Amino acid sequence: MLKSFRNFSKSKFSAVFIFLVCIPFVFWGMGDIFSSGNTNNIAKINDKNISTEEFLNHINTLEISPEYIKDNLDKNVIEELLSTLITSEILNLEVKSFNIALSENSLSKKIKNNKSFLDEKGIFQRVKYEKFLLENNIAAPVYETRLRNSETQKNLFDYIGSGTITPKFLAEKFYQEQNRKIKLEFINLNSFYVQKDQITQSEIDQFLKENEDTLKVDYVDFAYAKINPKNLIGVDEYNQAFFDIIDQIEIDISNEIDFTDIVQKFNIKSTKVSNFKFSNNANEIEKKIFDLRQNSFDIIETENEYVLYKIDRIDQRSPDTKDKETKNEILELIFQQKRFDYNKDLLSKIKNNNFSDMDFSKMHNQNFETIILNSIKDVEKFDSNSVKLLYSLPEKSFALIYESENIFLAKIRKFINVQFNSNKYKDIMNEQKNNTKQRLLKSYDELLNDKYKVTLNQKTIERVKNYFQ
Repeated sequence: MLKSFRNFSKSKFSAVFIFLVCIPFVFWGMGDIFSSGNTNNIAKINDKNISTEEFLNHINTLEISPEYIKDNLDKNVIEELLSTLITSEILNLEVKSFNIALSENSLSKKIKNNKSFLDEKGIFQRVKYEKFLLENNIAAPVYETRLRNSETQKNLFDYIGSGTITPKFLAEKFYQEQNRKIKLEFINLNSFYVQKDQITQSEIDQFLKENEDTLKVDYVDFAYAKINPKNLIGVDEYNQAFFDIIDQIEIDISNEIDFTDIVQKFNIKSTKVSNFKFSNNANEIEKKIFDLRQNSFDIIETENEYVLYKIDRIDQRSPDTKDKETKNEILELIFQQKRFDYNKDLLSKIKNNNFSDMDFSKMHNQNFETIILNSIKDVEKFDSNSVKLLYSLPEKSFALIYESENIFLAKIRKFINVQFNSNKYKDIMNEQKNNTKQRLLKSYDELLNDKYKVTLNQKTIERVKNYFQ
């Protein structure tokens, strides 16, 4: 278990340790991970094998410490790192298939034109380049290989996306679609929903009956003790003596020493809590223990101290509607359910063309507004996603717009076309070109999925994970 206080107290040493470990761990201590045969391969792209050594070298180039990997094994960090290597390898294979290369002369120019390596007069300084390599602990051949790969992959994407020329009539059409105005009518639906104070007791009872299992509430009995240097060793400093006792407490927990025996052993005051039900107004430590209730016995960190806790009992009960906070929570659930049902029914009518202008007019007398949207970038009233939705619909159509706590029923009354701005022709063409390029690259991505078959060696992946544990 990593401890932030412990890490802080040892930070001067841990940084050096991580730096030393991160560099050489590929070259020794891996045991049978580097055995011969197929077990040395962690993945395969078509007929190309990726070895475990290549993968670990890839991790080193990313300068990721073993400690970080160990702490994130359960978050699939190994799989994510392997995915980045596979992606890079596939791109390199594509670079090779298209005969894309970067000459030594071009590579040299890239380095010599890097602003980080130029003096005040814009002249390349070899000393600055070498200083950069030393500060980043990277050899010149490794840096140049990375730069070469990066540039050739960039050239690959430029090559795939090149030649996308947009005709003028499409540019004008695109301009109209983006800049025409919309006369919009909309109604805030909040006044059409059943409000909380309109929900009857019989509706509450029926809701509880229908959701009996999912609405049960945990009531927890537990004991806990706050631990800090002052109450443990009589000083204010987080020193080694303090952490040694924390280590001993962790050992006692793993050996199933009773909570009471531990607090008595170290003369720590404890607190007992009975029938604790989660509440936003509750003690922060007690809320955290409640959240961790499935782990019945542990020591955890808070902002400025440790907390030793022991869960004694967890009891599931039906919600107590006599409790004001609980009843409000139930009312909120019923309100949200009724609002969802109303919106679902309305959306179904719109999709099935069962909602007419007459239906819309009948709702006009409540919270009705009319506005003009000036372009697809006009987000003064609605957010960008809602505006894009409205611009994608035809005239006379209806839509539900979700804006934070409010939901609106909107009707596109009419589109108002605007005159094409020839002064913006170049910008429009570039934007259209970028959009076309993005669509091409998306299609290219789908092509790569079909072109390359990736096979993972799950046993080797597990062995790599075991090494870091």
